[in-house]
Amino acid sequence: KGQPRCASCHLDLPWLVNVDPTDFATVVEASSLPVLLDCWAAWCGPCRMVAPILEKLAVDYSGRLKVVKLDVDNAPELSARLGVQGIPAFFLYDQGVIVDRLVGAQPEASFRQHIDAVLARNR
Repeated sequence: KGQPRCASCHLDLPWLVNVDPTDFATVVEASSLPVLLDCWAAWCGPCRMVAPILEKLAVDYSGRLKVVKLDVDNAPELSARLGVQGIPAFFLYDQGVIVDRLVGAQPEASFRQHIDAVLARNR
């Protein structure tokens, strides 16, 4: 639940982590920050295509958003519970609740629009 910060300057660091079913509740559902959950698989071309965008978003939204990656091949029950039918699939969580969903590879601007809408709710 903590916030990653630089040990030297104490600035917020990007938060981009992998999750599995054993720590999903703690990392995603109990997060004090909004979460962008990326449901992906290593064999998925569009999933690999958006990975650099997600890394950039994690940096740009440091301290305000947690980007979490869930490998659907390693979490079939959790993927089914989330209703994932195609990948990549993205879920925006706010205070442990899914508030937005996106399916398919998205341009950076689309992610930003959806993230900014969630962040605006918390001001």
